[in-house]
Amino acid sequence: MKLIDGNTIAKSIIEDLTIKVSRIKKGKPCVAFIRVGKDPASISYVRKKQKTAEAIGIDSELTILPEDISQDALFSKIDILNKDDRINGILIQAPLPDHIDETATFNRVSPDKDVDGFHTLNIGKLCQEDPSGFVACTPAGIVELIRHSKIDTEGKHVVVLGRSQIVGKPSALLMIRKELPGNATVTICHSRTQNLHKITQQADILIAAIGKAHFVTKAMITKGVSIIDVGINRIPDASKKSGFRLVGDVDFEEVSPFCEHITPVPGGVGPMTVAMLMQNTLNAFLKKHSIKM
Repeated sequence: MKLIDGNTIAKSIIEDLTIKVSRIKKGKPCVAFIRVGKDPASISYVRKKQKTAEAIGIDSELTILPEDISQDALFSKIDILNKDDRINGILIQAPLPDHIDETATFNRVSPDKDVDGFHTLNIGKLCQEDPSGFVACTPAGIVELIRHSKIDTEGKHVVVLGRSQIVGKPSALLMIRKELPGNATVTICHSRTQNLHKITQQADILIAAIGKAHFVTKAMITKGVSIIDVGINRIPDASKKSGFRLVGDVDFEEVSPFCEHITPVPGGVGPMTVAMLMQNTLNAFLKKHSIKM
């Protein structure tokens, strides 16, 4: 079993981005974060993203809005950032309150500043294999994990557990594209899939993004599978100061001995998501100023 170390791979990408940003002679990339409410996880995620941006040399600014903000008021703030020439990327931290339409909010962001890759136009470009669009950060990170780990995807069967617009669907699109990593045969499974274990047992590569702790067990896989575990689930743990610990969608202890490759949680996909956000932000800056690196 080979552990895929997302921390190490993300560190190498961040070091490369730091060098590239230092070579920019005029101006600086800048990413704007919008956080609605006081969700503890969202606070932690945004803080980490800002810290990474600072380490690279990317400017960032944070707008904190109240939980009860109206959708129109949120859209007005996004519109201001869309028009601000200093801002190259805009990230709306999910989840949003129930009264806010998440898809409409993502689509309010200018496609040229949509460093999260959630805008309809950028998803459409991904479908068309148009490299000028932004790819959602977690799926882009998954691709880099596979690339750096030298996992062969050509003609392989990739099973994606989950059909979200943020992870499942774009991951499937990346795996079927006509380049490497890609050229795979892809099956998408979800909560309505029948005989799920029979499908997951066929996987050469399993991308687990279903949002349920320890959902994937030994009975669901075949020996030699490579697993990318996207899940980040909190479960009670009295031994931890926080009272909980983070686990993935895969029962790591049970499954890992039978895997060719597997990502840990934490320390697998998570760091890559942040690294790819920074990559998208730099790309947005370079595109705007017609700079090639």
